[in-house]
Amino acid sequence: MQDVFVGRQPIYDVRQHVIGYELLFRSGQQNRAGQIDDVRATSQVIVNTFLGFGLSKLVGDRLAFINLSREFLDQAASLPFPPDRVVFEVLESVVPDDDIGRSLSTLRDQGYGLALDDYVHDDRWQPLLPLVDFVKLDVLALTTDELHQQVAVLRPKGVALVAEKVEDQAVFEQCRKLGFHYFQGYFLSRPRTVRGAAIPPSRLPTVRLLATIQRPELEGGELERIIGTDVGLSHRLLRYLNSAYYQLQRPLDSIRQAILYLGLDELRRWASLMAIAAVDDKPSELISMLTVRARMCELLGRQLYAADGDTFFTVGLFSGLDVVLDVPLSEVVAELPLSREVHEALLQRQGPAGRVLDCVLHYEAGDWDWLDMNEFPAEIVFQAYVDAIDWTRTILDHYGQQ
Repeated sequence: MQDVFVGRQPIYDVRQHVIGYELLFRSGQQNRAGQIDDVRATSQVIVNTFLGFGLSKLVGDRLAFINLSREFLDQAASLPFPPDRVVFEVLESVVPDDDIGRSLSTLRDQGYGLALDDYVHDDRWQPLLPLVDFVKLDVLALTTDELHQQVAVLRPKGVALVAEKVEDQAVFEQCRKLGFHYFQGYFLSRPRTVRGAAIPPSRLPTVRLLATIQRPELEGGELERIIGTDVGLSHRLLRYLNSAYYQLQRPLDSIRQAILYLGLDELRRWASLMAIAAVDDKPSELISMLTVRARMCELLGRQLYAADGDTFFTVGLFSGLDVVLDVPLSEVVAELPLSREVHEALLQRQGPAGRVLDCVLHYEAGDWDWLDMNEFPAEIVFQAYVDAIDWTRTILDHYGQQ
């Protein structure tokens, strides 16, 4: 079996809801820096991926944005993609001509969505713009004046504008005011603001709850009391545990029963996840992303190191606390009674948990070369990623997050 990496980057609307994912493909056997995938090999990788794993596992009910080279454009109509679920992105390297126009017309007639990737104004594209649904602009590659000019030219064309490489909240707000419809980048993965040592008052209850839950000497009776005094948390936990996911023969009606059923460590993990998910001014995709990250860390920790999955899950989940709480991660970690292993994994990427977290973060960013150089098994990493996405969707569906 040929190794393959498949990643996904979310695309958001102005309310920061996910409308689709750009899927990133690359063979694990080729294509280190400076090399280019053979078109046929890439085609086979994509076909195998979708036949083996299914589109819904990767994107759920959202759109899938898939890059196409010029050579791939002629083959795209024969690939096993549902037209109402897929948007084909024409790469910036494609030179528009009559053949490209015919290919785009054929794809559009078949019901596929079409996008131009990393678009820069070119008179040769003007006759083809009516065929296109989305135009993506690289906001890092354009000056402010150039960005204004591009938007002014494209807005009358009736296409949806997508801002690519939106790296922080300030750039997101700038692009929103310019009239962009959709946004792609790492702005949800970074803190909204950079603060000093002070934790904002609105975040203190969450930090205190997490600190209490994570105390190593915490016993079942104390955890029961802590959760029981937080009406919202106890309700969410019992609602989740009584959902169809666990398929219980008899419903659980108390936190004590939940502890007996799950065990202390498992309930501690779920309480931490739900405490973070209760931060109500953050997009639901952020919680989804962190849950995928945590589950992927857990799976890789168990498979690669035969280690305690709970520790790896906690490392993955807490790696995003700076984004959730808008506080530097070092300041949050200083407030939590974490083990030395978790502390070093989060802040220094040391130890097995730190190494796995590093792997997962590079995978999220599509940094395939780092994965190659650090010799992580492609098949295991990809399978953990797909399983984590599937597991997270099931969990959050029952929890009511998506």
